[in-house]
Amino acid sequence: MQLFLILGIVFAIAAVAFALQNSAAVTVVFAFWHYDSSLAVVLLIALGLGALIAALVSTPSVIKGQWAGARLRHQVASLEDEKASLAGRVRELEAAMASNSPAPVPAADSAAPYVGLKELLTSREEEQPR
Repeated sequence: MQLFLILGIVFAIAAVAFALQNSAAVTVVFAFWHYDSSLAVVLLIALGLGALIAALVSTPSVIKGQWAGARLRHQVASLEDEKASLAGRVRELEAAMASNSPAPVPAADSAAPYVGLKELLTSREEEQPR
């Protein structure tokens, strides 16, 4: 807030300095219209009209952007609601699946390990005395 106040004061001082340095009288003629004033006033009026025209030209795109933003915020909210409902449905299905699944079969610890043909043949040779 204080920054805007300081910037406003600096802008006012610059405007006063501009007006004091450009005090020559000029005549603006447009078609049948004549306007006599100082150069500073004419330049400030031209600056103000330019800012006004720029604001009027950019207004439709700003409004269109605001509408698009509002539409997208609404879409995000509806998608978040849908996501929450689907997450609840997933939890329900996981609970139902856990209650309906059979108990796991315990693994047999005493199962013989795989023995290859080469091991069978070489072990028989070692068992037989020569």
